[in-house]
Amino acid sequence: MANRLLIVVVEPDPDRAQPIVDGLRDTGDHDIRIIAEPSGLARQVAELRPDIVLIDIANPSRDVLEELALAAGPEQRPVAMFVDRSDEQLTRSAIEAGVSAYVVDGLRPDRIKPILDAAIARFHILQRLRTELIATRAALEERKIIDRAKAVLMKARGIDEEAAYGLLRKTAMDQGKRVADIAQQLVMAAGLLGK
Repeated sequence: MANRLLIVVVEPDPDRAQPIVDGLRDTGDHDIRIIAEPSGLARQVAELRPDIVLIDIANPSRDVLEELALAAGPEQRPVAMFVDRSDEQLTRSAIEAGVSAYVVDGLRPDRIKPILDAAIARFHILQRLRTELIATRAALEERKIIDRAKAVLMKARGIDEEAAYGLLRKTAMDQGKRVADIAQQLVMAAGLLGK
């Protein structure tokens, strides 16, 4: 956490917010903003575009917890949530909502830095996994389209699978396009022609 971060602290109680701010200041020269009013949290967070959001909740309910977590934008930034008490269902709800760190027993100044470091690291790992998942799904869809295009060529031309793929690849190279793009065009054309 060497860089200067914009940190948003969601805490309606000023007496609870001050020790958090003091603890954050001990970790470095960060721009710290407190949001005391959780209504409109999504808009406030979107306007500030913080690097990390810390949410301190004394007694969370599942609905409040999920609403706060989602409003803080866990897919855009790390979100660390501190609660005084919890149970298995609340923990699961927070993690499913995308919270990077869920800490029971409140927020103590001596624990702030390691928790922030862990939340940021976990967020980056999850972001990488989301990116990989999106790429894998896209590759799978492309593979399905290529397989359908090969089937169309095999039926229409009476050729085997290897020859069908070779024809797709040659056409793609000749036109300066990707094989998946040529396959998509062929599958759409075959659909229009009822093949």
